Amino acid sequence: MAGINRKKAGRQQTVSTDQIAEAMRNAAAESEAEAAGGAAAQAEAAGEAAAQAEAFPEYPTAQQLEKEIGRINYRHNFFSALRSTVFTLITVAAIAVLIAVLLLPVLRIYGNSMTPTLSEGDIVVSVKGSQMEAGDLVAFYYNNKILVKRVIAHAGEWVDIEEDGTVYVNSIRLDEPYVVEPAFGECDIELPYQVPEGRLFVMGDHRSVSVDSRSTAVGCVAEEQIVGKIVFRVWPLTGFGNVK
Repeated sequence: MAGINRKKAGRQQTVSTDQIAEAMRNAAAESEAEAAGGAAAQAEAAGEAAAQAEAFPEYPTAQQLEKEIGRINYRHNFFSALRSTVFTLITVAAIAVLIAVLLLPVLRIYGNSMTPTLSEGDIVVSVKGSQMEAGDLVAFYYNNKILVKRVIAHAGEWVDIEEDGTVYVNSIRLDEPYVVEPAFGECDIELPYQVPEGRLFVMGDHRSVSVDSRSTAVGCVAEEQIVGKIVFRVWPLTGFGNVK
């Protein structure tokens, strides 16, 4: 009897172990199924969210729109101001060039024939169309150069120069405070000399070195040679002002 009972107990114990293993396998399968179902649900939810985002895109806020409009307006205003500034500069430069060429030629002094009134390197402004008077400084063309001298006499007047450099016009001695050292200079004309019609007799202030109307190489200045009357010095700054 005891042996029979032990066999029954063994069968009961075996059955119980199999049932437990089966139950564990079923639980594991259920867990895997639940996990798979959860992942599928999450993927489906993500897909639905993406589809909804595509169907209903997010619109910018009022603050973002205002900021973008401000950026666009700034760029537009900047380029408009830049174009206006460039146009203004070009216009001013063109006007300055026209004035310099047609009305107020700007000249640079070379040489020392006009010292001490003008020195080499000085920059002066001349005026076109001015009536030339005795004592005025005149710029004129000579052999593709521009010379600057002082008007001494007009057409029809008589010029005479003494050996010490004293100058007479129509027998009247000239008062020349601008001449530091009077000199006869380079003179090969017959004195007294009458200025031809339509011309000016000119001389440099540095009489000993100036080549001017005293020499036939330069002669008197015709009206068509005249560039203008020197009226103003702009450089150097120490000499800035009217020129006399």
